This record gives sequence, structure tokens and C-alpha cells, in this order.
Amino acid sequence: MNDKGGHGQKTEQRRVAFLIGLGALVMAIFLLRLIKLQVLEGKSYREQASSPYTYSFDITAARGNIVDKYGRSLATNTTGYNVVLNNVMRGEADLNTILQELVTIFQENGESWNDTMLVSEPDENGHYTFTAAEDNESEQTRVSTLKTALGLQQYASADNVMEKIVETFKLEEYDPYWQRILGGIRYQMKLEEFSNNNNFTLATDVSVKTMATIKERSLSLPGAEIVETSLRSYPDGTILPHVLGSVGKITREQWVADDYALRDKGYKMSDLIGQSGLELVYEDELRGSDGTQEIVCNSDGEIQSTTVTKEPVPGKTVVLTIDKDFQEKVQQTLENRILTLQQTAAEGVGKEANAGAAVVIDVKTGGILALANYPSYDLNLYSSNYSEYAQDESLPLYNRALQGLYSPGSAFKPVVAATGLTSGTITADETVNCTNPYSFYTDYQPRCLQLGHRGPINVINAIKFSCNIFFYDVGRRVGIEAYDTMAYKLGLATPTGVEVSEAVGQLTTKEDENYGNGLELQAAIGQGNTLVTPVQLATYAATLANNGTRYRTHLVAGLQDTNTGEMIMEVEPEIVEQVEDTNGAFEIIRQGMIGVAEYTNAFIGYPITIAAKTGSPQRGEVFKTSSSGNTYYANGVVVAYAPAEDPEIAVAVVIEYGGGGSYVAPAVVDIFDAYFFERTDTLQPTAEGELLE
Repeated sequence: MNDKGGHGQKTEQRRVAFLIGLGALVMAIFLLRLIKLQVLEGKSYREQASSPYTYSFDITAARGNIVDKYGRSLATNTTGYNVVLNNVMRGEADLNTILQELVTIFQENGESWNDTMLVSEPDENGHYTFTAAEDNESEQTRVSTLKTALGLQQYASADNVMEKIVETFKLEEYDPYWQRILGGIRYQMKLEEFSNNNNFTLATDVSVKTMATIKERSLSLPGAEIVETSLRSYPDGTILPHVLGSVGKITREQWVADDYALRDKGYKMSDLIGQSGLELVYEDELRGSDGTQEIVCNSDGEIQSTTVTKEPVPGKTVVLTIDKDFQEKVQQTLENRILTLQQTAAEGVGKEANAGAAVVIDVKTGGILALANYPSYDLNLYSSNYSEYAQDESLPLYNRALQGLYSPGSAFKPVVAATGLTSGTITADETVNCTNPYSFYTDYQPRCLQLGHRGPINVINAIKFSCNIFFYDVGRRVGIEAYDTMAYKLGLATPTGVEVSEAVGQLTTKEDENYGNGLELQAAIGQGNTLVTPVQLATYAATLANNGTRYRTHLVAGLQDTNTGEMIMEVEPEIVEQVEDTNGAFEIIRQGMIGVAEYTNAFIGYPITIAAKTGSPQRGEVFKTSSSGNTYYANGVVVAYAPAEDPEIAVAVVIEYGGGGSYVAPAVVDIFDAYFFERTDTLQPTAEGELLE
């Protein structure tokens, strides 16, 4: 027993000794490591701790200008001031406290701030709701993104979202009102990846009063900076708003689209980007190259130096084919004609006119000289008045010139004439007997108004007097496929090539579900299912003027270096279609269109020879019903070019409920006046291929 006890005691002693030795070894190793860190490597670490930190920030480049053919500004930049948060400058100060003070200043001065979170302010019970419209896919996506970003399920309520916001951004000490305000900003900062190397723009284009207040309170607002910036401005926001388009902040959806393509291009979420029109289409050219600023801070966060290491380079200037003064006159002409019809025309024949479009094209180049819409809007008020514009039943935001689809009516008849003449189906002298009704088909026998004519009539007079029966017959003989093909070649129901978004339209075809004898005949006079845009009608008129040569219709004349003024790219006239002018078809059509001008009151006696074709396409709405049948409202359509002998410009005007082409013709006369007689001596049209020098 005693031997066994002695043995166990010795074993325990050895175990204790081992553990003591092991502990001593570990302590020795730790001591050696400590000596190495403090003595041998200490100097290096002390140097690193005291080394300065360098932070890089982008300097946003000025956006390129958009100018008319004479270099007059249509879209440019003005100097504004933004409130920007710099995290490096903020230091250890509480972010929520700074934001609350800044928002209080904004509220006192009527400023808005950067917050896109679609959650309402709290109600009287402290509950929140989502503000996204149910039928707005973009807004619904933003709400979905919000929930995902916060780690919530898609069924989460607005209250759930705010609870997570409060938790995430430590807003428990604030009341629900301020939780929503601060939470919205903090979430926006998260979206825009606010960091030491990425500043956050809290408010844009603030007032002088706001600037002064923030500077006065700079000690309590560390990191809040007033930064000079370039703001998009439009010298006259009513000139060409639908075409110029708009700029706006990058949305979250745009930011994450295509695997962060915008981020890869160097964009930040706080950047402005073209959202529509030419601002969007020419974004890559208009966007400049950002510069770089470096800020060096010591270990205590104190700024030691600020250096611009790369100067920003402004974007390129986009030069348009538009003549600003002429554009303004065309806009005014369109508006005046519509208002005049409202005041003077009879009910059912123009009094109801309320909207329309006008397009003027340089026949020799395809460049658009003017493009007008009525009603319209002011680009400078687009952001602030968007809701009002969007809810306006007159649709001022609708680009009727490029997107509006209208039946051309009798303005289509030269298409059928060109098809018949170039194919040899008819000659200049061949006649069709205009007797009522047109009785080729037993199931549909339409009539002709026989204005100025009856009996045998040739193609020139058929165009002049707009004889329906002549074109019913010729259209039937050449076949709908043939004159549809001709219509496409002349520029109808096909892309014109214009740089901004345009509707394509459609022609009546045998594949249409409602196709039949009646539809076939109606298509030959520009009705049926045929729908075209005003810019296509102007392109079509220019092609007729060019004897079947169609140029690509375009708005942009070239690109200019903003710093030097040097033209770095010019758009050359481009032929996209050529109709073979067999049998002198286009000269015959020209004679018919000159006859239209000689027969239309507004054009009679004009000092320059005009070639024109009017149209009075029926709308679907019935104006009145009588024993003889229904009378329908009609649009007014005119296509024209001048001088007929050597054409310079082609014009298309469409007025909704205009009552017919003859009621629209005075607007075309005013446009010709503005072009041929009202331009200044110092601003003459540029010759083909010549741009700013």
C-alpha cells in the first residue's frame, strides 16, 4: 500500500514539473516575440503608425454642350453648389447628428435632399406605408431591392423595413419622424457606397442662404462641404425639349443592370446620366473624363495637403442640324395654327384641334432643321413639374413628331402614283373615269367627293384634285404589295434613321386579320390600317423632292471638341434608298403636287413654287349622324416641298382634329415664310458637308 502510494506521488510530481517547464517555455517564446516586436521591429511599426494616409476623390468633368448648326447653345452647363459629405473630413463625429442638423437647415430654406426610399412618413400612430405605385414596375423593383438590401423577405411590410432601418443605422433615440428622414438618407448612402474614398452628395444646387448657413456652422458639421459643380441647363427650355431629353441621377436599377456596366465605365451612383433623348443617345460623347484629387492626412486625421493629380476633361459638344431661330418659329407657327382653328373653325371641321407636330427637313442632306410638338413643355421645369406634366390629359411629354402614329390620308396618294408610273401600269396621259360609286367590287363601293373634277381624269389631275376613284382603281391594279414596297422605299412605316427613339408605324397588308376588298381600297388612299409618323411624312416629302433618292434623316451634324472648338466628327449625307425614276414618274408627281398648291387657298399666289399634297384622314370618332350616314372627325395632314424646281426643304404638318389638309396649309405657308424670307443675313444655311469652323 505504502509503495503504491509513493509511486503515485512521484508521478504527480513529474507531471507538475513538466507543466511548469512547458509554461516557462511558452513564456520564453512570448517574451522573445515581444522583444522582437518592440525592439527589433518596433521602429518599423512606429513609422507605419505615424505615416500619412492618402485618399483619392474624383473631380466630376463638365458635361458636353448641345448646340444648333450655328453653335448656339441648346443644352449647356451652369455653376451650382452641392452639399457633399466627406467621410474623411467627418472624423469621429456622429453621422446621424450631422445629418439631422443639415436636414433642419434644408427644411428652413425649402431645399430637398437625396432620398429615394419609397416609404412614407409615419402616420399619427407611427406606422409607415410603401409609396410605390402598384402599376409602376420600376418603383416596385426599387421596393423589392430595398427589402433585399436589408436582408428581409419580400413579404415584409413598410413597418418591418423601418424597424430594420432603425436597427441597422442606430436610430433608436429618434422619434418616428426623424427615423424616416435619417433612415432614408442612410439607406441612400448605403446604395451609393459612401466611404472614405467615395463622397456622398446630400443636396444639389442649394441656395446661397443654405451655403452660408452651413459654412457658419462648419464646426458642428464636420465633413459637410459646399462643392462647386456643373449643372445641366437649357437656355430656352421650350426649344426642342422632346429631342434634347433629360439628365438625372443614376437609379439603382441602372446601376446594377448588365453586371454593373455603368460602374465598370467609371460612373458613381451620384453621377448624372442622360435619361432620354439626345442626352441619353450621346451619353458616351457628352460625358467627360473625370479628374482626380488626392487628400493626405496624418495619423490624427488632420489634412496635410490637397492636390489635383488629374485635371478633368469636359465632354464633347454635339452639333445639331437644327436652326434654333427657325425651330422657335416652327413651334410658334404650329401653336398659332391650332389656337386659330380652335377660335375660328366650325365644329367638326377644325374647332376641336388640340395637338399636332411639324417637321422640316433639308432635302439635300436629310438633316432635320426643325421638329415641333404641340402641346409641349419646359425642360428647365421637367424635374419639378414632372407629375403635373405626366398627368396632363393633353400629353405634353408625348413626342408626336417621332412617336405619334397617324393615317396619312390622301397624302399617301403619290405613293400609289409612283408605283403605277414606275411600273408602267399607268402613263401620264392615261385616264380613269371618275363616276360614283367605284363599283369594281360588289361588296364595297366607295364614292369620291369629285371636288373640282368628274369624268375621265389623268394622274396629274388626280393628285391635284385628290380623286379617290382614280387611286382606288390604280391601287387595285398595281396591287397592295407593290405600293406597300414603294411606300417603304419612300420612307413610310420604316425607320428614318433619326438618332432618338421613333415609332415605326405600319402599312395595310394582306396579312391583316381584317383584310378584304374594302380595306384594300381604303389603303390606296392612305387609310385602312396604315399609320405613319410626322417625321416619316417629312422624309417621304423630301424623297419625292429628290426624285426617289432617300437620305437618312438625322438630327446630329457632328461632334466638336469643347475646349478647342475643332470639329472631330462630321455626319455626311447618307443615301439609304434609291427608287429608279423610270418613265419620269417623279416629275409627273411633282406637276400634280404643284397643282395641289395652285388649288389650295393658302398656297395660291405664293411667290415660290410649292409642291404639296393634303390629306384629311378620318378618325374613328363620329362627329354627327344624319340620314345619309355618319360624319367623322378628321385630322389635317400636309406634306410639301419648295422651291418645286430646285427643292431645298420638305415639310410635314399633322394636326389632330384639324378638319382636313386645307385647314393645316396656312401653317405650312408660315413655315416657308420663316425659312425663305425671315432668316437674318448673317445666319444663312450651311452648305452640304459644311459645319462650324
